[in-house]
Amino acid sequence: MRPGRGGGQAWTPVCPYPRVEPERGVAALVGGEQVAVFRTHDGELFAIGNRDPIGGAYVMSRGIVGSRGSTPTVASPLHKQVYDLRTGRCLDEPGVVVPTYLVRCRDNVVEVATRQET
Repeated sequence: MRPGRGGGQAWTPVCPYPRVEPERGVAALVGGEQVAVFRTHDGELFAIGNRDPIGGAYVMSRGIVGSRGSTPTVASPLHKQVYDLRTGRCLDEPGVVVPTYLVRCRDNVVEVATRQET
């Protein structure tokens, strides 16, 4: 699991870790934004925006989790564009990005960092 960075982050509890099944996603409301949380087969957690940037619907949590080489990915359930879960970058459409969030597991609870305005 990626460790939470930035000591000043506000963390929102999402669900118990076992609730995020391997290769599946769950949707959560974090700081007023819809977030999709995924767990890969090796147990690593990722969090991205739940809104499909191409189709505009809030469906990314229903995407198909996989990989391209060593890159963990999710494919949009709408038009099947594939996104890097680490960076949010679309691997099929240059310049398209979905926001990413810091995510961690603490005391067996998945937590996502609330976005901080700079």
